[in-house]
Amino acid sequence: KLYPLTCEYINGEQQFYHRAQQFYEDVAASEEGMMGDFVEISNVDLEGSRQFLKRFVGPGKAGTHCALDCGSGIGRVTKGVLLPVFEKMDMVDMMEHFLLHAHEEYLGDDADRIETYYCYNLQEFTPPSCKYDLIWIQWVACHLTDKDLMKFLIRCKKSLRPDGVIVIKDNMARQGCKLDPVDSSISRHLDIMKSIIAKTGLEVMAVQQQEGFPDIVMPVWMIAMK
Repeated sequence: KLYPLTCEYINGEQQFYHRAQQFYEDVAASEEGMMGDFVEISNVDLEGSRQFLKRFVGPGKAGTHCALDCGSGIGRVTKGVLLPVFEKMDMVDMMEHFLLHAHEEYLGDDADRIETYYCYNLQEFTPPSCKYDLIWIQWVACHLTDKDLMKFLIRCKKSLRPDGVIVIKDNMARQGCKLDPVDSSISRHLDIMKSIIAKTGLEVMAVQQQEGFPDIVMPVWMIAMK
């Protein structure tokens, strides 16, 4: 049985999503905006992601043709982690001003390698079938209810190429679930996240904690699945 987050922690599903939309409308399209008060940990985050990704991509593993960055923002992870590995990319984010900044400025000449910018909420987004070697979902699973996260992962599974991999990287509560009313996000304990994944038919390949973050930051974990 799924944890009834929508009932226990979230005061109304529509409000939960609406508040997040309102929050991000006021967030600057910049690295500072993407990282909140923690822009100084961006490089540590990107390096942790690069090292984790190496385990799943390459000869005999996932291919390097095309990846999807979910909740991409301006493309911080696209630029720092994914474009150095994959030939082409798609990006999906609900905020148009983030995607415009990515295309017009932040990604520079590499913007030519972005095939499609999707301006969608993930709960309403169906990625194209059998397209991606990697789907990267960072700091955005926390903005979906359990039910919508489960359904999105099932859609992502159908979007993978042979040997393709999905990675979730997100804040994981030290116990239970923690609602942040400011940006309207829900951080789940790692075991709760795993229980949601188990319902999708995806197989967890590896789980690793991001190292090098200050203690004030909630633990961040990476989960690779296929």
